[in-house]
Amino acid sequence: MQAKIFFGSTESTTQNVSERKSPYSGEVVSTAPICGADDAIKALKIALSATKSAKASTLSQRCSWLLDVAQKLKEQKEEIARTITDEVGKPIAFARVEVERCIETVTLSAETMRTMHGETINTDAMASGKKTLSFFRREPVGVVVAITPFNFPLNLVAHKLAPALVAGNTVVLKPTPEAPLTSYKFAKLFIESPYAVKDALSVVYGDAEVGSALITSDIPRVISFTGSVPVGNIIAKSAGIKKVGLELGGNAATFVEKSADLAHAAARCALGAFVNSGQVCISLQRVYVQSEVYDEFATLMAEETKKLKVGSPYEDDTFMGPLIDDEAASRAMGWVESAIEEGAVALLPPHREGRMFHPCVMANVTDDMAIVCEEVFAPIVSLVKVESFDDAIPRMNNSPYGLQFSVFTNDLSVMNRAIDELNAGGIVINDMPTLRFDIQPYGGVKLSGVGREGPRFAIEEMTEIKSIVIC
Repeated sequence: MQAKIFFGSTESTTQNVSERKSPYSGEVVSTAPICGADDAIKALKIALSATKSAKASTLSQRCSWLLDVAQKLKEQKEEIARTITDEVGKPIAFARVEVERCIETVTLSAETMRTMHGETINTDAMASGKKTLSFFRREPVGVVVAITPFNFPLNLVAHKLAPALVAGNTVVLKPTPEAPLTSYKFAKLFIESPYAVKDALSVVYGDAEVGSALITSDIPRVISFTGSVPVGNIIAKSAGIKKVGLELGGNAATFVEKSADLAHAAARCALGAFVNSGQVCISLQRVYVQSEVYDEFATLMAEETKKLKVGSPYEDDTFMGPLIDDEAASRAMGWVESAIEEGAVALLPPHREGRMFHPCVMANVTDDMAIVCEEVFAPIVSLVKVESFDDAIPRMNNSPYGLQFSVFTNDLSVMNRAIDELNAGGIVINDMPTLRFDIQPYGGVKLSGVGREGPRFAIEEMTEIKSIVIC
């Protein structure tokens, strides 16, 4: 058994491999090289050596590079979607959507970079100044380290690679161990493109040892990480003087007001809570419902949830497949059992078959229950009764996380207050907080992280401003 690794543009084969088993079938679906700290340092040194040629490459070449990758993704859409399903158990319909979004992310990055520019500065605007030709421009930072998670093993890689490379940087990617073949196939499209900058991308695999070597090295100028709060905290403390972008956990909440279209709200909340088996940073976890409509909404929410098919991720109409591993499924059942012991009621009977955990709607949940205080990262949603938006605001904000919130209402004053008073990186009106468009700025406050993704905003994070004055 062997696996392949990219040290820059050179593909190597190793016999030292780990196996990835399908979370659905348990069968081996891919292999990955077992890398160590030395491999990480080797990749960083190759990336550093390539920074000069990457910076010297033309924007036209780099945009053509990304657009070539996007075209190849279109041609290989079904194959790559199937690989995502094999490795992480994502239902095939949603795996196809992820490939489509990845194509958009790569394309947007190229289109955005074409219009990124500096501007001139009026240096004689103050009495202490004088007339000069002054301007600033954006330049690549150099080496970027990208560390990505399992839940979107293609598109979240694209959100790091595409902006970094089109801006003229080099990248060392450490993808999730749960989807090594997905990241390999994606990286291969970049590396084998006729427009590729030589040695601009390396891929190394591993966990703490590899990650630590990448993060603590003085070579990278940007660390871009998506993952858990504990790991994000380690990165923030260990990285040293470099830019660090952290997209961490969430505990997404929504408020359903009595004037809202309850049927629409229930349908969208069911989607937002249970898509990708709840394994989404902005998965809807807390629903604060105005007391006058609480019972009606709870009934509608349960009915919408019953419609969702749980089963084989290879069937086109499956909505939910397995959780990523046995530990995740056990943890999900533990959340539900704990909440029931504390007085919550499961509107649908909790049901687990191995890694298959059926969606669970919890009612009569109170603020002191762990199921609403912490990130569950599972297909569980909690309904909390509130008297008004005044009651909901502090309770929604009373979380260490602040990634995305939403409200369902037809009251303009509630919409305006939500925008002003909810403390999160994103606010959605009349839809689920799980809504994300790849073109938008995306990121959180508090423990949800620092920095923003989305092509334009990632490019800003992965470039430096150089100021020029000509007297």
